[in-house]
Amino acid sequence: MEEKRICVLSVIVEDREQSASVNALLSEYGEYIVGRMGIPYREKGVSVLSVVMDAPAAKVNALSGKLGSIPGVSAKSLFSKY
Repeated sequence: MEEKRICVLSVIVEDREQSASVNALLSEYGEYIVGRMGIPYREKGVSVLSVVMDAPAAKVNALSGKLGSIPGVSAKSLFSKY
């Protein structure tokens, strides 16, 4: 089993119609999520999410890729050294 690492997954949702798809994916990976914060930036019409995870890098990368493949959604991850 791959070693778990702490990371922050940043997600920007530009198409609010995709919120259900984003939440479904986050639920699918829920066992790895430590916490999340979502900020609706109404003036710009976007939502910004910060998701803290403790997961194998492959799981984080898979989630990031799936989120990024949703139209109107961008995702990037930042890993700790440990």
